[in-house]
Amino acid sequence: MSVLEQLKSASVVVADTGDFNAIKEFQPTDATTNPSLILAASKMEQYAALIDEAVAYAKEHATGHHGHQQIVQAAMDRLFVVFGKEILKTIPGRVSTEVDARLSFDSQASIDRALGLIAQYEKEGISKERILIKLASTWEGIQAAKFLESQHGIHCNMTLLFNFEQAVACAESGVTLISPFVGRIMDWFVKNTDQKAYTRKDDPGVVSVTRIFNYYKKYDYKTQVMAASFRNTEEIKGLVGCDLLTISPALLKQLATETEAAPVVLSTSHVATHREAATRPRYNFSAKELDLPKVTIDEKTFRWALNEDAMATEKLAEGIRNFAKDARTLEKLIEAKI
Repeated sequence: MSVLEQLKSASVVVADTGDFNAIKEFQPTDATTNPSLILAASKMEQYAALIDEAVAYAKEHATGHHGHQQIVQAAMDRLFVVFGKEILKTIPGRVSTEVDARLSFDSQASIDRALGLIAQYEKEGISKERILIKLASTWEGIQAAKFLESQHGIHCNMTLLFNFEQAVACAESGVTLISPFVGRIMDWFVKNTDQKAYTRKDDPGVVSVTRIFNYYKKYDYKTQVMAASFRNTEEIKGLVGCDLLTISPALLKQLATETEAAPVVLSTSHVATHREAATRPRYNFSAKELDLPKVTIDEKTFRWALNEDAMATEKLAEGIRNFAKDARTLEKLIEAKI
């Protein structure tokens, strides 16, 4: 049995791509998209028609006094919806559709944009139950998600999550899903510390997700953990049993060819701390038994914790900037067709 098959028996495997062909090849349950992935897919000739469809929709439906810019914005939203619609034809589960990263510090604008995306999906006959709205894990993004979840029953996927306090704030807000970025955490430590190589047991991204997963299970939070942004298969094997794992096509292909045993590392009833995991071949510690004090995160605590965490501060800001940059590039592709 391949490692990928073993993963599918322990975690929900999610394809981290906007490429329909890759999704069909690996048959994941869910799929995630973001501006960078949609940009990459949009540059492929086979997806050019989707941009044309989005532009045509925007020209027909965009109104108001903003003219050209409003058409571009409407086309951007429509492009994400048409990609999501096509992806949902190939998977049994959900697709994540991201709100513009440039709204990461504006709760109300994020809410409005999310409601618009869901309305478009519903007009296409797609239930909101099959959509996860992706929002950056800023304080404002988390508050937007809290409102969408509690007032509209819209499921949210909190992205660009790099530390424990972000995760706790998300859980306390009742969001459906978080996406901690394993590989980007490791990237920061490789760049900024003397240690340049890690195993699946001491990788700082793996350690971070393990802590969050254990805490959620100990205190019975409904929020699920979807580990993301993997740099290698070792990181993935260090998190077997995580609620969900979103994996790039390149790493899915590698996992499909590997046949080593991939034992469950994380589970609701059998969870180990990082130190225990490093010394035991089997993880047989209940999350309920772990010494994990309960914490509460308000806005002041959240902002101070980010301020004190150079890695999380830098990677969150960098992630927002890069998603915004790719969104602007995508807008230029759209403008060329208007």
